[in-house]
Amino acid sequence: MIIDCDTCEVRGKACGDCVVSFLTIPVRQPEPVEMDDDQAAAVDALVRGGLVPPLRLVRGDRAS
Repeated sequence: MIIDCDTCEVRGKACGDCVVSFLTIPVRQPEPVEMDDDQAAAVDALVRGGLVPPLRLVRGDRAS
């Protein structure tokens, strides 16, 4: 999974409640964040447990 905030259709509107913001504060990464399957599963478990906010990424048509 590659999370590229530059291609997110809700960037700015949903950043405050997105797991990427939660995991990277105060260090914002200018490059896309890449997670392998195990990391994505761990984040999903944290989200389901209510420990971190969910990923709010909404990919637009221009995203590949």
